[in-house]
Amino acid sequence: MTPDEQLIRDLIQTWLHASAKNQLDVILNLMHDDVIFLRQGMPPMRGKQTYAEAFQANAGKFKIDATSDVQEIHISGNYAYCLSHLQVTMTPVTIGTPSRHMAGNVLSVLRKLPDGRWVIYRDANMLAPQK
Repeated sequence: MTPDEQLIRDLIQTWLHASAKNQLDVILNLMHDDVIFLRQGMPPMRGKQTYAEAFQANAGKFKIDATSDVQEIHISGNYAYCLSHLQVTMTPVTIGTPSRHMAGNVLSVLRKLPDGRWVIYRDANMLAPQK
């Protein structure tokens, strides 16, 4: 594994950990200013600010537990793509409300910044409800 591949794997793990801890500042630092998230059945989410607003609207309402199985990472210069399979369980903090389980493939395009950090540039998230 190359050092850049390890940095990308670390980014994914940091994202999952920060999501579980509701650490929006950490998550925002892992994405490009012009990030675009493609989500199944929804319009594209464009930019850090839009992501932050959506995150804050749901902050504290759910406990998030997620795992990612990275299947491929390909790097070409300052861009990379990563194919992974993501599983997410969102457990409402309201007692008696059932958890939501989602899983699916994710294709992420990453960009290497001048300081050497990799960030999410584009992300196509195909999560679907699981039973």
